[in-house]
Amino acid sequence: MKGEDDEVVAASEDSSLPLEWRFSQVFGERSAGEEVQEVDVISEIEFDQFGDHLATGDRGGRVVLFERTHVTNSSGGARRDLEETGYPLRHPEFRYKTEFQSHDPEFDYLKSLEIEEKINKIRWCQTANGALFLLSTNDKTIKYWKVQDKKIKKICEVNSDPEGVASSSNSSITTACRGNGGAPEAISTLRLPVVVTSHESSPVARCRRVYSHAHDYHINSI
Repeated sequence: MKGEDDEVVAASEDSSLPLEWRFSQVFGERSAGEEVQEVDVISEIEFDQFGDHLATGDRGGRVVLFERTHVTNSSGGARRDLEETGYPLRHPEFRYKTEFQSHDPEFDYLKSLEIEEKINKIRWCQTANGALFLLSTNDKTIKYWKVQDKKIKKICEVNSDPEGVASSSNSSITTACRGNGGAPEAISTLRLPVVVTSHESSPVARCRRVYSHAHDYHINSI
């Protein structure tokens, strides 16, 4: 019993400890002395209005999105409800949602200037119909992105008999075509999808608009 009491006391003390902050300019664990690629260095980070989503941009022109995990506390309430009532909660967690290539390296031939793909700024916009909207920019071009979950559709049934398909593979398909390249009158077997089902959804990012050639100087903010 004494050991169990000690574990309870230790757990209560751990919950009251302050957050331990660590700074890292790249994703993933890095061993001591490991070389960091320049394109993997994070150059921008931005939370949305409610703190439910996090967007990061790196020097390689990529944008990575994370969403907050709304776990349920032992008291039975959701994280957001407990925060509104002043319940002390710590250690928020964000899980990976999706990533996409926002910008690519360009070259301005009029000014003989190389334009890096590095993300300078990300700005969240108002959500609509369950989709996320955000702006991302490098030195010269601003892009407007829409991120929405799309269901993956798969074919589960076809209107063909496996035995008939096997038998038809041994015999030639006879077709009688009409004149002037008309459609065939008869086909022994025809494989067509008849049942298409929707499976798990996956977030897809699409560029809705590009704002380019509108700035003489480098863009530092949106």
